[in-house]
Amino acid sequence: MNTFNWKRIVIKVGSALIAPKNQGCSSHFLLGIAQFIVKCRAKGIEIVLVSSGSVAAGRHLFSGDTENIAIKKAMAAAGQTEMMATWDRLFDFPSAQILLTHGDLRDRERYVSIRETIFSLLENGIIPIINENDTVTTDNLRVGDNDNLAAMVAGAADADSLIICSDIDGLYDKNPHTHDDAKLLSWVSVIDEDIYKMAGGTTSATGTGGMRTKIEAAEKAVSHGIDTFIVNGFTELTFNMLLEGKNPGTHFQPHETPMKEHEHWMKHTSKEQGVVVVGDDVDITSLDGDEALTSDEIIEIKGSFSVGDTVLVRKGDGTRLAKARSNYSSCLLTFIAEQTDQDFANEFQRQTGPIISDKNIALLEKQ
Repeated sequence: MNTFNWKRIVIKVGSALIAPKNQGCSSHFLLGIAQFIVKCRAKGIEIVLVSSGSVAAGRHLFSGDTENIAIKKAMAAAGQTEMMATWDRLFDFPSAQILLTHGDLRDRERYVSIRETIFSLLENGIIPIINENDTVTTDNLRVGDNDNLAAMVAGAADADSLIICSDIDGLYDKNPHTHDDAKLLSWVSVIDEDIYKMAGGTTSATGTGGMRTKIEAAEKAVSHGIDTFIVNGFTELTFNMLLEGKNPGTHFQPHETPMKEHEHWMKHTSKEQGVVVVGDDVDITSLDGDEALTSDEIIEIKGSFSVGDTVLVRKGDGTRLAKARSNYSSCLLTFIAEQTDQDFANEFQRQTGPIISDKNIALLEKQ
């Protein structure tokens, strides 16, 4: 047991496992997962559970147009209590519900609060059960799928491992449902475009995520140094193998030098509220003390953002350079960038502080 030397695991369970027939919750596929969680806790491994299923669990309570957005929110509200009750019945220890939106995660103060809540629950032997708050979320505030939500939670929780439960054994080199010669990739050391090309759409009529969202989640997690697995959540063999320290699916190798927590949040969780376009000769990687960008290097400001918001820094040709926290609003930044008297602009910045600090920037590797 614990050959992987994990101390904290985030497990993502999808709607197809919770409510496989859209007729309320079923414990049929959850027993093996629950037993795995119990055995992990007995060995001192902390567990955070990211569980989809509220909409699927509540669907059978409604008639008519169940694709209506307002009805879906109502289904989530009704199904969430049933989903939590189902998990609670499977455990002999307390659980806690945390409902999140992307708005909660991308706000740094609220993100830190979420971290503190998760840590406090774990310290007191309570398993956090996390889901997107579908009842109140809007398009602007949605994560959209619980695969990526689980990766964000894994980063926030300082997890050692992320286990994403799927309806197939892992990532195949081609769609196993349509190709008999499809081969399972047991190990992925680098997530690149070739890996993404292997990911098709969702194979489940119940869930909202597909293999691509799982790859996206894996990319987020491994950059934070988190062991990541895509496994078949429908079979107990999966969890027996994990308990034995064996890989039952696809194992994504974590980066040897993980991103720092704040930098990881900036790159993978925070959402840019605007764009700062800089000249082609600007080298954003050459930071000088607190000053990472000056007004004379800015060509254009796009979007509306406030002080403290995350912005995307890119070149005029679209090359993405970095995500960073802006110390200026878009209105003020536009004002100083448009000054023809550069001495005035430089003096203004000297008195008010840097546009972007090297302490609040995450360089984007994919440019």
